[in-house]
Amino acid sequence: MSENRHQNRGGGRRRYYSRPRECQFCADPSIKIYYRDTQLLSSFTNREGKIRPRRQTGTCAKHQRKVAVAIKRARHMALIQFAGESLN
Repeated sequence: MSENRHQNRGGGRRRYYSRPRECQFCADPSIKIYYRDTQLLSSFTNREGKIRPRRQTGTCAKHQRKVAVAIKRARHMALIQFAGESLN
């Protein structure tokens, strides 16, 4: 019975690790992070209006902080919604 318990541990499946993406702002310095550029900032938020993490967007830590500040400013100025789509 103890042998059977050790065989069913769920091994054998490998996790998929994608290669690290390059930060688009580091690769192209002409792209500026500005709170009025709502089209760019909306690509860094998900459907619910939350800021997407670095591992999803591929930005470096320095630019992720700047993106977060720009999104928060745009929300405060009512350029971007705080919440995403309505629940109704």
